[in-house]
Amino acid sequence: MKKEEKRRLRQQIKECVEGLSLEYCSRSDEGIRTRLWNTREYQDAQTIFCYVGTSKEIDTVPILLHALKQGKKVGVPKCIAPGVMEVGQILGMEDLVPGLYGIREPGEYCPLLKPEELELVIVPCLACSRDGIRLGYGGGYYDRYLEKVKAPKAVLCREKLLRDHIPTEAHDRKMDLVITEELVTFC
Repeated sequence: MKKEEKRRLRQQIKECVEGLSLEYCSRSDEGIRTRLWNTREYQDAQTIFCYVGTSKEIDTVPILLHALKQGKKVGVPKCIAPGVMEVGQILGMEDLVPGLYGIREPGEYCPLLKPEELELVIVPCLACSRDGIRLGYGGGYYDRYLEKVKAPKAVLCREKLLRDHIPTEAHDRKMDLVITEELVTFC
């Protein structure tokens, strides 16, 4: 039942994303990045994990560049098998290559970071609720990986994609922070 609810919601959100203007997305991205950078969690973390946003997601390249410029150790997800990912450390954007699904990820030569090394994890979503429940893309990569992570988990979500309720299953992981262009919510 929950699986079907999530499938329907994913379809609704994807349609909503298609209707977002480039202007709104650009303003939203900027606001989200600024709010993230101003959190104590980001400022204090010396080792962060952050995804590389695709064309329909938050543009996280400025986040990665900012963290590198700040001297932080930066980890990026690397898909190694269906539903399984690791985190590779990058020293610059040139360390990113097209991965398993065409998403940029650390090259083979990049060292792996262990889950216990991470001090902040920045997670993507299709949508989420203000209480930290995220709707992912359905592959389970993040839920499986986040089981091993003790660091605060921040989900980036455009305000227009927030929902009052996200159906959950036993394997879903709750986030610690929800960051939109309008506010940061601690869960």
